[in-house]
Amino acid sequence: MTTTSDTASANASASASASASASASASASASASASLMERLLYEVKRVVVGQDRFLERVMVALLAQGHLLVEGVPGLAKTLTVRTLAAALSGKFRRIQFTPDLVPADLIGTRIYNQKTGEFGTTLGPVFANLLLADEINRAPAKVQSALLEVMQERQVTIAGESHSVPAPFVVMATQNPIETEGTYPLPEAQVDRFMMKVLVDYPSDEEEFVIVERVIGPPTAVAAVCTTAQLAELQHACRQIYVDPSLIGYAVKLVGATRRPDKHGLPELRKYLQYGASPRASIALVEAGRALAFLRGRSYVLPEDLTDLAADTLRHRLVLSYEALSEGLDADALIAKVMAAIPVPDKPLQHPQ
Repeated sequence: MTTTSDTASANASASASASASASASASASASASASLMERLLYEVKRVVVGQDRFLERVMVALLAQGHLLVEGVPGLAKTLTVRTLAAALSGKFRRIQFTPDLVPADLIGTRIYNQKTGEFGTTLGPVFANLLLADEINRAPAKVQSALLEVMQERQVTIAGESHSVPAPFVVMATQNPIETEGTYPLPEAQVDRFMMKVLVDYPSDEEEFVIVERVIGPPTAVAAVCTTAQLAELQHACRQIYVDPSLIGYAVKLVGATRRPDKHGLPELRKYLQYGASPRASIALVEAGRALAFLRGRSYVLPEDLTDLAADTLRHRLVLSYEALSEGLDADALIAKVMAAIPVPDKPLQHPQ
């Protein structure tokens, strides 16, 4: 005869077995994802020298399905990085050189009359790619810049009343040249806010530049496809399963809130330097990017340093500085550093769900 205690014991044993099986499956999946990311990064680093921080941000944007605004002088491997990454992903890469005479149809496509059939056909533009490089985006007028808004946010374009979805994954990386301002058009705030991060790219070190010259004058390096876009979609899905402790979400909200209402967070001296603070998109971007960075670093949970490492990248382009800040030589990074120094970083969570 089966007793109640025997049944309870069997149920507990089955539950423990199922839990152990799920944990082992999750661990194996995380290990496989980490291995795939390592192979992808290794393949890109075979071509791109240095720029580790920039490459890490590109990978974060790719995993978090966000867009990247890059500021740096010419010749710092921005185009090479994105092209190499697209080749390693078996994805489609397109580059658009923005100029003052560009029109929206040059980006999204247009309708063309076919004399043979007597009908109009739709020709899709270069935005239909997995990785899109918008080079010197601030050289095109506002109507062209705004043509990117729908495709960046909705991941589709509308031509003659008909919607066309861009391929997945889809990431826009736009560049700006900080040393030339003549003939440029500042990006509208609505579009700047669509970028998950703004990354500043600096010159390589002497040692890195030596290796760059060696590789350029040597035989070309063939890039092997180590990942498919379908596998990347699986990585993006796995990235969204990364655990974020509520205290870290609260920390991100406080950081962003301090840029809007510095008085409330004990920073009244910053009020005169900020015309407008970051929008709620900044909080979302910081948490999403932190989760992707944790995934990239091989963890199934987010730590405070994942957010602090990306805070400046997710906030600097969303702050509108006052004349007082500009006259005193303060930039967005300086104000972000003051905010981060005033907002206490939460303790590391002691437990993480499996």
